[in-house]
Amino acid sequence: MTSAKPLAGLKVLDFGHTIMGPCAGVLFADLGADVVKIEPANGDPTRQLPGFAAGFFATYNRNKRSIAIDLKRAEGQAIVHRLVKDADIVLENFGPGTIERLKCGWDDLRKVNPRLVYLSMKGFLKGPYENRGALDEVVQMQSGLAYMTGPPGRPLRAGAPVIDILGGVFGVVAALSALRERDVTGIGQKVSSSLFESATFMLGAVVVGSAVIGGPMPPMPARKNAWGVYDVFSASDGGQIFIGCTSDGHWQRFCDAFGFADWRDDPRLIGNANRCEAREWMLPELEQRIARLPLDEILAKCEAARVAYSRVGRPDELSVDPHLLVNGGLLATAIAGFGGGPLVGIPALPVEFGDARERPGLERQPPRVGEHSDEILAAAGYSAREIGDFHAAGILGAPTNVPA
Repeated sequence: MTSAKPLAGLKVLDFGHTIMGPCAGVLFADLGADVVKIEPANGDPTRQLPGFAAGFFATYNRNKRSIAIDLKRAEGQAIVHRLVKDADIVLENFGPGTIERLKCGWDDLRKVNPRLVYLSMKGFLKGPYENRGALDEVVQMQSGLAYMTGPPGRPLRAGAPVIDILGGVFGVVAALSALRERDVTGIGQKVSSSLFESATFMLGAVVVGSAVIGGPMPPMPARKNAWGVYDVFSASDGGQIFIGCTSDGHWQRFCDAFGFADWRDDPRLIGNANRCEAREWMLPELEQRIARLPLDEILAKCEAARVAYSRVGRPDELSVDPHLLVNGGLLATAIAGFGGGPLVGIPALPVEFGDARERPGLERQPPRVGEHSDEILAAAGYSAREIGDFHAAGILGAPTNVPA
């Protein structure tokens, strides 16, 4: 075990689909746990999603093994119960009541393995909404995140499934905490995370800010800026750059690097409070000054000034980002079936371990449907004949080349 696999030895059964559940599963898998993805006999429907969701399966199912089981049949449920005997964690993000109807809910599985930690990820935690279904975009609207993201009157969801991902991360935090408690008590427990409460957690500072100012916080595009220079600027060659000067030192170095001697010691611009008050006249002039320069020159001057800055990029450009290309920042992942099709550099977990600063890596490509069914069942004590009978009866899905 390397320091980048701190969860080696843990066994996780992953009933996740779409994003929140699989995201929790890939965190466990990347950190070294043996994660078995339990799919329907004909495969996780996430594999076939089009458009914006086309990359979900490959992104959130690396480093896992797959078993494909018909859970609507008693024989399939019995297989899961047998696998649970040796599991440390079960995770699921089905709609309310679904996993219970499949006889794989907490009350069913705790009887099989009292040491089990059962992670249930839903739309809402306990309360009046708990039996509602939910989606990432739904809770972005409900919580006010979309209100804060778009311009006034035009709520806008974030450009990534941030709440699904955060709900998965909080689920892992809860499960690992329960494992720590199990070390003391010897008994497992059910833990939960949710979309709505994850979204509200993100907005805590906005809630407090609204109380401080005595009214609703305006959406981000209409906000009163907290810093004098904290904006996107256009370059002469069409590129765009964000520049943030959040201290007096930033402002002085910024003026020196760009040759703004007339502004460096202008009493109207000394101190962040003054610069914020001056934005109405200062910002249009700054936009004009910046717009005379090509993007590369602006980037070089910002680097020399040691201010916060970034070229405005696109997500597809991350695959050639020079920082991510070194030290395991991108994992070459197959996106069209196990071991075939193009490889795409998908960002690794954003963590490092030890003095060597090791990053969790890629041990397994996203699995084919039921790719590991036979080996998983054999390890659980099923005979070759029993496994063959399961296949013949359609209890197990046959491994296919369904794209990841």
